[in-house]
Amino acid sequence: MKARTDIEITGWDEKPYDDLDGEKTLAHAVITNRYSGDIEGEGRLALLASYTSEDSASYVGQERVIGTLHGRTGSFVLRHTGIFADGVARTWWQVVAGSGTGELAGLTGDGGYAASEGRTVPGATLSYELSG
Repeated sequence: MKARTDIEITGWDEKPYDDLDGEKTLAHAVITNRYSGDIEGEGRLALLASYTSEDSASYVGQERVIGTLHGRTGSFVLRHTGIFADGVARTWWQVVAGSGTGELAGLTGDGGYAASEGRTVPGATLSYELSG
């Protein structure tokens, strides 16, 4: 099945933890998200970013999403991998195997989004299967 959702970024707390000449920075961010659409709920994402310049970075993270997926209640964890370049964040995500709870136990899948700067991410997708 395929889910489509919009994401509203409701919080972003980012801090550098290693900085080389003010340019090649490693940072840690905690981001809170609100999902609406086929996925409804809240997510909390811990992200590690490597900035190669002020406007270019690569990042990885893990996010627990709590809510509903096509009306099924539970939670699951998304593994994020992405790049930020030319003002666009391109994120690919994958459901962490075994992370689903409640009616989302057995969830597998992947997807992602491309987002311009701002607090709203329209049209994120998740192609998924539910076993069991």
